[in-house]
Amino acid sequence: MKKILNSLLTKIVIAIVLGILVGLVAPDWLSRGTATFSKLFGNFLSFIIPLIIIGLITPAISEFGKGAGKWLGVTAALAYASTLVAGTYAIAAGYLTFPTLLGESTKLGGVSEPETSFEPFFEIAMDPIFGVMTALITSFVIGLGIVAVRATTIHEGFLELRKIVNTTISKIIVPLLPLYIFAIFENMTAKKEVWDIIMKMLPIVVLAFVLTAIMLVLQFTAAGVAKGRNPLVMLGKMLPAYATALGTSSSAATIPVTTRCAEDAGVSKPVANFVIPLCATIHLAGSTVKITLFAFAILWTTHGDYSFASLLGFVAMLGVSMIAAPGVPGGAIVTASALLAEQLAFNESQVGLMVALYVALDSFGTATNVTGDGAIAAIVDRLSGGKVSDDDDEEVATAENAASPTTAEGPAAA
Repeated sequence: MKKILNSLLTKIVIAIVLGILVGLVAPDWLSRGTATFSKLFGNFLSFIIPLIIIGLITPAISEFGKGAGKWLGVTAALAYASTLVAGTYAIAAGYLTFPTLLGESTKLGGVSEPETSFEPFFEIAMDPIFGVMTALITSFVIGLGIVAVRATTIHEGFLELRKIVNTTISKIIVPLLPLYIFAIFENMTAKKEVWDIIMKMLPIVVLAFVLTAIMLVLQFTAAGVAKGRNPLVMLGKMLPAYATALGTSSSAATIPVTTRCAEDAGVSKPVANFVIPLCATIHLAGSTVKITLFAFAILWTTHGDYSFASLLGFVAMLGVSMIAAPGVPGGAIVTASALLAEQLAFNESQVGLMVALYVALDSFGTATNVTGDGAIAAIVDRLSGGKVSDDDDEEVATAENAASPTTAEGPAAA
């Protein structure tokens, strides 16, 4: 019970409820106070996101480069392909279902305005050092450069930067997320918009759960074809991992169970020991389905740009940024918020709503991620013939080392 009460999901739910209740009776000065906090926190997020990308993706790339040769590349390619398929699948589902679920002409005014209705008491500008795209390109250039010239000193520096970033996320950003959500919902309620938003988004939450379940069937159909096994039987063998992830909301904590389940599903032990820890960091199909679907729904209801090209570009960049999602619950959506703002033009209220929607299905996203890792492992097992190198033990250690620093959200629930 103590663990449940301390979970991020519980805190977010309490924040939403309190935000609605307070917003019903709040005087203008209180709404301006919450607007001040949400503005300051939103500015801080905009400032810190490029540093998060540099601090997490750069060391992750440099560690992958020291890994298991071509099979590490094959695993990463399969994981990224799965992410792209998941995002495209979510976009297609949105186009098919949103006209019925959300209607064609309604608009959510509460999350479509660029600013809140209540002016903050003061503002502090926090301009990011560089843009998100610059941060991503810089991460790749430096990460690959570290591998190419074996720059061990710089690598150690980025490992320490990663510790600083993870500490900032776990000690500052995540603890303040519930207060941020409270401020967003208090302002929405004070503007008399919150009930329309809740009623519109509730069917999308249900749809997201259904889509993650279908995603697993698709993944294991591919794995079953590759292995020549019944995909439903293979998926059934992975259910203990799914159940464990539901309880822990952590891909990292579920690794031992996921590995054993993958072996039960017919994956050889060397491949399972190599692929599962690695995919705990880089394979976030479940998280991608949720983030893409919720972002599309918000764009639909606010009359934003939800063209296929725009959404597909977002998914392609999301797959890259999720490679090293912060190792704390809620970390994946924190990282994704930069892309939401930069590529989809989300404002502060829209980002806050995304966080609330994402956390509502946090455990199901993690469960989908880790269960899908078994499908990736099965395909790699078929391609490699059950042996990822001449020295499997060395590669297993490398893969686990690559996965361990950033696990928890997709890593943690991605």
